[in-house]
Amino acid sequence: MDLLDQIQFITTSIRAKRLHSFLTGLGIAVGIAAVILLTSMGEGLQRFVLAEFTQFGTNLIAVNPGKVSTMGTSLGVIGSERLLTLEDAEALRQLPGIVAAVPMVQGNVEVKAGNRTRRITLYGVGPEMDRAFRMQVQNGRFLPPDDARTARPFVVLGHKVRQELFPDRNPLGERIQIGNQPARVIGIMESKGQILGFDMDDTVYIPAVRALDLFNRDGLMEIDILYREGAEAGETVAAIKRLLLSRHGQEDFTITTQQQMLDVLGSVLGMLTVAVGALGGISLLVGSVGIFTVMTIAVRERTGEIGLLRAIGATKTQILLFFLFEGALLSALGGAAGLAAGFVCATLIHTFVPLLPVHTPWSFIVVAELLALAIGMLASILPARQAARLNPLEALRSE
Repeated sequence: MDLLDQIQFITTSIRAKRLHSFLTGLGIAVGIAAVILLTSMGEGLQRFVLAEFTQFGTNLIAVNPGKVSTMGTSLGVIGSERLLTLEDAEALRQLPGIVAAVPMVQGNVEVKAGNRTRRITLYGVGPEMDRAFRMQVQNGRFLPPDDARTARPFVVLGHKVRQELFPDRNPLGERIQIGNQPARVIGIMESKGQILGFDMDDTVYIPAVRALDLFNRDGLMEIDILYREGAEAGETVAAIKRLLLSRHGQEDFTITTQQQMLDVLGSVLGMLTVAVGALGGISLLVGSVGIFTVMTIAVRERTGEIGLLRAIGATKTQILLFFLFEGALLSALGGAAGLAAGFVCATLIHTFVPLLPVHTPWSFIVVAELLALAIGMLASILPARQAARLNPLEALRSE
């Protein structure tokens, strides 16, 4: 039998049992569609979070009080002999290659303007905060470069705060009450939207020293450092560590680069993508059982046909390949249908639920189709070997 005859034999066999073939391919199609849809959602989520995280840039370094071995999340003063101070931030700003050093204090506070009151997130920062985090001022200006210890009581409003407190007039120059402190509005930030669940528009920015006094804190929660583009992160970290060691006398701080945060975040989200893909893989396992069952039944139903093929000269290898290729073809067709279904579902989700990130890389499509082929061939091995080992005379006698 030449190649054309072999292909015709396989396709004829599939068409002869349309219902069996459809149900077999359906199992694989459902599995592939589930894998594509779930992994697309996982990949979309990973890209979305990383894009949100990196919009501030990748040449940032965070310094937190306390020596911790995690991501550097602020633990306040626990385990620290000396707090991070405004003087530390000023000293770090003088290091070579440092573009900005931003002291940071964060808290929740009530803001009042006239007869309007709103509870919002407040950031006590330095005058370089907008530059370090790539934020733009819409009207007015950001905090001026006053002396860190005697900064004037100015405030910059987030976009939403401005709309809520001053819906019908320009707030520049107006006085508002922040907690127990009065402040004058000197700027309004451009809308930034939500970043990782935090509404950056529902905030106000005041000098760090004013925030320390407002929250009755002795030290900063964090110092964020922007270093020069192209500078070596390792060398910058080493310089920061040397300076703080000389000032504190011990390593009672944690330094975390933006790349370290991205690496950890990327690995966690990558594991999430693999995990949701594995859930879809359960459907593929069910589909493989279906192929094995259908191919085993096919061998029993076509025993006489196998005997006839052997009688006219077909070898054991050819019989083996017939059934292997039949299983692979069923899986490939089911896989193609599953890919189409998964892609359509992902597109519909992205269209009707735009906030849910969905992304389907071509590599996922290729791997999914190859996986379908592999599953079809693996599930067909035992039935194919069973068919190849049939005795021609016994097979013909069974007809």
